[in-house]
Amino acid sequence: MSISSTNDSAESIMDQAAKAADELYLLRDTYFPLDPNHKIAALQSQSHLALNLLDSIPSDHRRLPATRATHEYLKGKIMDVFPDYKKEAEDHLSKAVKLNPSLVDAWLCLGNCIWKKGDLPSAKNCLTLALSKGSNKKILCQLSMLERRMAQGADNQEEIVQESIKHAKEAIALDVKDGNSWYNLGNACLTCFFVTGAWDHSKLLQSLKAYQNAEKDEGMKSNPDLYFNCATVNKYLENYERALSGFEAAASKDPGLNATEEADKLISLLDKLDSFLRGQTKAKRLASLTSSLAAINLNSSYRRGTIDRLSEGLNRTIAILGKVMFFIKHESTTPLYFLVCDSDQVCFILTVYGMRNDAIKEGDQVTLLAPCYHFVNFSWKEKYYQFKSIRVDFLDQMLVNGNAISPQYAIRNAIVAQNKA
Repeated sequence: MSISSTNDSAESIMDQAAKAADELYLLRDTYFPLDPNHKIAALQSQSHLALNLLDSIPSDHRRLPATRATHEYLKGKIMDVFPDYKKEAEDHLSKAVKLNPSLVDAWLCLGNCIWKKGDLPSAKNCLTLALSKGSNKKILCQLSMLERRMAQGADNQEEIVQESIKHAKEAIALDVKDGNSWYNLGNACLTCFFVTGAWDHSKLLQSLKAYQNAEKDEGMKSNPDLYFNCATVNKYLENYERALSGFEAAASKDPGLNATEEADKLISLLDKLDSFLRGQTKAKRLASLTSSLAAINLNSSYRRGTIDRLSEGLNRTIAILGKVMFFIKHESTTPLYFLVCDSDQVCFILTVYGMRNDAIKEGDQVTLLAPCYHFVNFSWKEKYYQFKSIRVDFLDQMLVNGNAISPQYAIRNAIVAQNKA
């Protein structure tokens, strides 16, 4: 066989190995069996075949300056497909970028590999070096993800997450139709919601819009985390039916997620809210509890209203007076739920975000200014849910016993980790 035909054959094998590496990562990202060990076994089998392909390339061809870096990169990439850190993968990827510093995909893989080791600053350095070679949506998304991880426990969480959002938007600008970039932006906005205290619903709306754009990409429909995180957003937006549908879809795509548990927790909460509302039907007791509400004076900027007269959404210039009957405990720390009765003796659910749970107590009188109203009305698994709800996001949207709430009761610095967010 001539040298030319040998080189052609070696290049063909290298191409096959590159394709095998891509298929290996596709398996990683789309195969979610009931038993996670089956996935590990499948990855081990596929990676073994891909490595054998690479090893079948003649050694003299592998050592050529034009091919050595690519060979090292593919070997490291294949080894790094598993969740745990592998030093051998890092060694091959490090060789690849030393041999060819312009090999952007090798920098991406190296950054991801070092991230698994826990050395986040070095991982970020790899991705930043890759970006210096030119804008790349995959690098930008990975950098955005890494920054969200680095924000956890940092003193300047919000600042780091804002950088994550910036890089996510830069990735979208490079390819507005790429679903993964939109998904990444959705995760960044969702993380920002938690970092800033889980009260700013504008971040949730931005996140939801990004996820909806991600869903337009057919390639994203196999991503269970997209459905899980979108369901989380809908839960906090009180779109309970959409949240339950999303958790169910996520569970069907990846049984290993805790999506079923999240759906069960949400159903448990809804059942509890329903139970509290149904239990408050004694007119005499309600009349006694709410009798003092009529004597409360309102700021002239607001007119007195009742829950039954509110419109869906924000009701500017209106104030609702109510008596807190119960604090409703549930499994999550955010938001807080209270059963409140208005001056017409109509009970509703008060949902409070970004506030310590000792800011409001049972028996308190509350004045809800410019209330954000939502009528929950849906059925799920033959159970019907119907109740009135008011959401409070800011301290200045509510008075307790006629007084403004002290800023010390605000929570603005909690972070909750999302699934692969």
